[in-house]
Parts: sequence; C-alpha cells; structure tokens
Amino acid sequence: MNLKRFVSIVVSVAILLIIYSQIDLPNLVRVFQNCDRLWMVVSLAMVIPITLFTSWRLQQLMPKSASLGFIEANRLILGASVLNAVLPSKMGDIAKAYFMCDRHNLSATLALAISIFEKACDLLSLLLWCVFGLLLYPNKDSLFWTMTIGVGTGLILGLLLLGSVQFANLFFNLFTAITPKAIGKKLQQMQASWQEMHGYFWSDKKQLLVITTTSIFIWFLHLLQIWLFIIALKAWTPFIVSLALSPLSILAGLLPLTFAGIGTRDAALIYFYQDYFSEATGAALGLLCTSRYFIPALIGLPFLGQMLAALKKAKRLKANG
Repeated sequence: MNLKRFVSIVVSVAILLIIYSQIDLPNLVRVFQNCDRLWMVVSLAMVIPITLFTSWRLQQLMPKSASLGFIEANRLILGASVLNAVLPSKMGDIAKAYFMCDRHNLSATLALAISIFEKACDLLSLLLWCVFGLLLYPNKDSLFWTMTIGVGTGLILGLLLLGSVQFANLFFNLFTAITPKAIGKKLQQMQASWQEMHGYFWSDKKQLLVITTTSIFIWFLHLLQIWLFIIALKAWTPFIVSLALSPLSILAGLLPLTFAGIGTRDAALIYFYQDYFSEATGAALGLLCTSRYFIPALIGLPFLGQMLAALKKAKRLKANG
C-alpha cells in the first residue's frame, strides 16, 4: 500500500469516527430496521440498469472495427469497478484501456482517449444535473449561489476542453509550464490522447450525440437511485431538491482526500440534507451511497484476473517505455 492510499484511508476513518461519535448508533440501526424493504431492493437493484447502460455506452465509444461484444463490455466495466475500489488513481480505467488495446487492436493513445472521454462525459453529466438542480433549488442562500457559480464554471470549462482543440491545447500548455517536470510529462501524454480523442469523436457527430445523451441519462439513473434510497429509508426530499443536493455530495466524494470518497461524501450528505431528515438517516444514506460503488465491485470479482493481467502488462510496457 502506497503512502497516498494509506493517508486517504486514515482520513476516511477519522471523518467517519467524528460522524458516528455525534450520531446515536441505535437510531442508525433503527433507520435500517424500519426501512421500506421493497424500495430498498428496488433502489439497490438500480446498479443493474446503470451498469448495462454504461456497458452499452462503452460499445458505442469503440470503433466499429473493434466489435466489442455487450457481454465483454459488461465484464470490462465490472472488472474496472473492482480495481477502482482497491487501487489508487482509477487504475481500473487504465487497465480497461490497455485491455481494449490488447484485445481489440486499438492504439494505446486511442484506448486511453476513449477512457478519458468516458470519464469526461460522466463528470460533465454530473455537473449538468447539479447546475440544473441548483438553479431550481428553492432555498438559495449565498452558499448555494457560490456553489452554483463554481459548478457552472466547472461545466463551462469542461465543455470548452471537449469542444475546442485550441482551448484544450492552451489549457494543457499552461499547466505543463507551471507544474513540476514529472507532472508536466504526464500532462503532455494526456494532451496527446486528448487531441486524438477530439479527432476521433468530433469526426462522427451522430455518435457524439448518442454518447452524450446516454451519459446524461446514465447520471439521471444515478441520481434517481439516490432519491430512491431516501424513499427506502422512509424519509422525504422533493426530487428537484435531491437533483441539487446529491450531485454536490458526490462531488465532495471526488475530492482526492479520502478512500473512495468515504467520509467526505457521508459528511456532505448529512450537511446538505439536514433540513429534510435526521443525521442518522443522513448517515444511513451515506452507507447506501457507498454501496453504489462496492456492489458492482463485488459482482466484478470473477473478472478480476483478466483486469489484473492487463494492468501488469500496462506496467511492463510503461517500465520498458
């Protein structure tokens, strides 16, 4: 275990200890005991359509000559979920890229470009729903206007990076110039993949429209699942309000401070939803949101071997390169 991973786990544990020291644990247990079991099953089962649509999107991302089957796409998505849950720096997505490169005759830069574009679509779709929810959120104060401006700025920046080669090159050149040499080298590699991604995806506008629309729908399913968790816990938040609050909590979990977002995401859920239900219910919602990442990882365990093999090959190629 590297130092960064160890520190992230320590921070996650510390935040959880603080959270649970202020919550009546018997109340947390009662929240789960009194939950609506039918809605709990339905909400947890949402991982199935989310995974299926994500796998179908991966098929659409691949060149037609690659002929990635739907079953294999599911294996790749689930196998990457396992590695992302236990390894740093989204190594599952890197292994997935090298697996596609090895099995489907893609260039290394194109395979990486597909993985980058996939994650960029996810982040921008999340930001889009967050801006939509924040604009319709009824109880705006200075904090929420600040977050709306911040999230909106991130969305515009991301759209410019995806939509303009000139802006993307300016962005990468600027950060390459001001960062340490080791980071600058990685940025240059990413810039090359980003340029190939632009050439590949913008050459087929129909494919681009299908992928972006699918990504927005996938993230609608993600946010719907979190709202169904709330229903399953026999709490209530208007769906429009949840569209604003749940993306903010997910974004908090994306901060590179904790292990798989555990701790920061839980604290954000308790804070943002405090006007709608108790801290115990917020903590229960945090546990259910964590399950969204670990259930696919558990399902993907049978496919771990092929992903590890791809990851080892990627490391060998990197060492030899």
